[in-house]
Amino acid sequence: MEDFNSWRDLLNPEFYIKLGGFWLILFIIFAETGLFVGFFLPGDSLLFVSGIYAVEIIQQTFGSTGSDFLDTLILATSVAVAAIIGNEVGYYFGRKTGSALYKKQDTMLFKKKYLYQAHDFFEKNGALAIIMARFLPVVRTFTPIVAGIVKMDKRDFLRDNVIGAVLWSFLLIFAGHYLDKLFIDQFGIDLKKKLELIIIVIVLITTLPIIFKFIFGKKQDFSKYENHNFDEEK
Repeated sequence: MEDFNSWRDLLNPEFYIKLGGFWLILFIIFAETGLFVGFFLPGDSLLFVSGIYAVEIIQQTFGSTGSDFLDTLILATSVAVAAIIGNEVGYYFGRKTGSALYKKQDTMLFKKKYLYQAHDFFEKNGALAIIMARFLPVVRTFTPIVAGIVKMDKRDFLRDNVIGAVLWSFLLIFAGHYLDKLFIDQFGIDLKKKLELIIIVIVLITTLPIIFKFIFGKKQDFSKYENHNFDEEK
């Protein structure tokens, strides 16, 4: 059991893995979209680091299968299911709340500008937005809600939701697991001892598009949403 020492721990995926293991990982992945307050949680880096610890996580939870591949597969599949459920909850929340969410006041955990950005991202990329959003922090938290608000077809959303969740979880978890083995076998480097550097690299890679758009992109005019009736969108 890990002890909470500072707020930095909340951004450290290894802290969550050692604190709550398998079940806490699934809850965080679900919360990132299902509770729409998880945009500050370490989603991408959590999956990558979970892949590094996949065998230990499954062994401590269920007992090892005796196969690295099967242990990693169980973890990736479970994460994909949690991600799918989270997106579905976000989608149905969006369908039920409609335009009311755009009138909600900003709080520490909720910012309307993120909802606006997700709406623009959805409009620009269409159905592919559900798949693409999985790999973009913040955007993936609010895109399923927007899909619900604009009344995206339920079956189309479920299809893209499943594809995105499986790609996201399997790519990152298997990459973490097998890159760790590759670096140990080929270079004698244990990635568990380089986690801070790995986390920084992953955060930079996943947030660079957002940072680039913020710095070099045109300033977004969110005033167009103030009197927009999202219930009319189909």
